Amino acid sequence: MSKWEKKFGKYAISNLTLILIICYGVGYLLTFFAQDFMSYLTLDTYAILHGQVWRLVTWLIVPPSSFDIFTIIMLLFYWSLGTQLERVWGVWRYNVYIFTGIFLTILGAFLSMGIYYLIYPEIGAMAGAPEFLFYQGSWYYSTYYVNMSIFLAYAFTFPNNQVLLMFVIPVKIKWLGIIYGLVLLLNLGSAFWQGFGTTDSLTAAWFQVTAIGASLLNFLIFYLRTKNHMHLNPKQIRRRAEFRQDIRRNPKITKHKCAVCGRTDEDDPDLEFRFCSKCNGNYEYCQHHLFTHTHVK
Repeated sequence: MSKWEKKFGKYAISNLTLILIICYGVGYLLTFFAQDFMSYLTLDTYAILHGQVWRLVTWLIVPPSSFDIFTIIMLLFYWSLGTQLERVWGVWRYNVYIFTGIFLTILGAFLSMGIYYLIYPEIGAMAGAPEFLFYQGSWYYSTYYVNMSIFLAYAFTFPNNQVLLMFVIPVKIKWLGIIYGLVLLLNLGSAFWQGFGTTDSLTAAWFQVTAIGASLLNFLIFYLRTKNHMHLNPKQIRRRAEFRQDIRRNPKITKHKCAVCGRTDEDDPDLEFRFCSKCNGNYEYCQHHLFTHTHVK
């Protein structure tokens, strides 16, 4: 990861969550004013293999649901979560997380196509059946589950942050993450079971299986790679509190300074800094070196 960041980090896209939300906005406008045109943008693997390769990109603007006031609230919510993750992880790592989810979703769409031909080989002999089946199934693929993986990652990174459920009830984000993860697993199990239905109904369950599975796999990869690095333990919190007291006693000293590159918040006010729980001593690192430095023992 660090080697790739040094080579390709300059190509990372800032404010990626905002770009995804703008894509949603374009998708909703097309839904309102050019509904038929949207059918040429979905992640239809059958159409892609027959030359419509633009669908590998255009499916990102397919909105996941109808547009109402709750959609606006949820988009603003995910914009807030994604922005915070980007600031804490760094632009490069956040880009990797999002684009991994997108890649796994595309891979899942082609996997579902292979599954249908494997389980229901007679579909290929049914006139018009492949075109209809994979067109209908393509609507299951949107960035909805990619956004859900952002929620899971945020709940893991900031488990004790609170949100107001129904704008009233304060709830720690980790509990919402656990509940949502369980719901996803239940939906995945239900869709998997339905996937062995009959060809008479041309069940679309496998499309849902691969869409949900891509989201969960993306989060699982992230969890396995970062589970030992993302939390502030009590020792870190105490060191941070002591450091802030020193700042208040001597406001002229630099507030934050990276122990690797030496950059401070005076050099770049947008930099995020954190202490490392693995290092012995008060070592603080910027967002670009928090996960890549050598631990001080």
